[in-house]
Amino acid sequence: MIKKVVLAYSGGLDTSVAINWLIEKYKCKVIAFCADLGQGEDLSDIRNKALKSGASKVYLEDLKEEFARDFVFPMLKANAVYEGRYLLGTSIARPLIAKRQIEIAKKEKADAVSHGATGKGNDQVRFELTYYALKPDIKVIAPWREWGLTSRQALIDYARKNRIPVSATPEKPYSIDRNLLHISYEGGSLEDPWKEPPSDMYTLMIPLEKAPDKATYIEIDYEKGDPVSLNGKRMNPSMLLKRLNDIGGKNGIGRVDMVENRLVGMKSRGVYETPGGTILHIAHRAVESITMDREVMHLRDSLTPRYSELIYYGYWFSPERELLQKIIDDSQGDVTGTVRLKLYKGNCDVVGRKSPRSLYSPEHATFGKEVVYNQKDAEGFIKLNALRLKLRSLMKRRGH
Repeated sequence: MIKKVVLAYSGGLDTSVAINWLIEKYKCKVIAFCADLGQGEDLSDIRNKALKSGASKVYLEDLKEEFARDFVFPMLKANAVYEGRYLLGTSIARPLIAKRQIEIAKKEKADAVSHGATGKGNDQVRFELTYYALKPDIKVIAPWREWGLTSRQALIDYARKNRIPVSATPEKPYSIDRNLLHISYEGGSLEDPWKEPPSDMYTLMIPLEKAPDKATYIEIDYEKGDPVSLNGKRMNPSMLLKRLNDIGGKNGIGRVDMVENRLVGMKSRGVYETPGGTILHIAHRAVESITMDREVMHLRDSLTPRYSELIYYGYWFSPERELLQKIIDDSQGDVTGTVRLKLYKGNCDVVGRKSPRSLYSPEHATFGKEVVYNQKDAEGFIKLNALRLKLRSLMKRRGH
């Protein structure tokens, strides 16, 4: 029998309706948990909204620093990108929310946990894999897989009928997820992949046409793979990411419009704003370019697609992700240095990089006169590497 449920609550349409529905369906108490991951919202309003929707208790917790330090930054070390474009802003937030949700469930002696993810999406998997990894015997209630509400319009109608305060309307029925790393938009008019997103939909970024006509230059310092300062000013992870969001957004950097492959098997269009994350992704690779051994870098790069998939699929708390993280973290030992970037109308270009751990040798790389490299040595190197190609060609000539 379900007496108490801890719901991952965002204050949006789905979870606001879920509170009322859970109370009706299970005759239980609902504890709403809202994690502040940098949504930029007034949490007092969210608390009031949850209580008005029927929650018996509300947890509001500031997890921005833990999010940036323990989830976003380790992921950025891996240069993780899903299907070449998505910087995993929603994906990386779910394991932290679910982890804290389970901790609250244990504290409150709750019988179950719940979330507002749909039965078509990835988030249901991300939440529930984390639940089971951290508390194998937990009961999970997924309203979207149980209730008879089959569309967002049905949820809007339900909310109006039950006087549940929600912001979604038939005119703007987007599913929006925002945190310190990004903002995502799905649904509504975006379901037509040929249709351009409305210009008034974006939040963090200004249109390229209105971006400054003068370039912005910034410098980011790295220590062992992690960004630690901006323009010489040391900042904690959450503050650094927030500041880069502001700078990147003003220069129109980090917008992605893509059709991606969901874990459940369908394709889905997502529009993303990730200004700070885009800048850090580009800057990190620049520091690596002069500090990482070639073969170590190539080996790490071969693991990155798998690592990215694990995060997208919800396997943050899995032994394979933890193993890959150890390898990635170990590869970052010498990734220390400074990157200078030029931001201009949606472009983020690396224009300088330096490091006390640099493997770049001007004496060896120069096209000018030097005395440290004997060019004749390349002849034997090339012949040895060509040997198998020669043997293959000879075999073909003989008709084998």
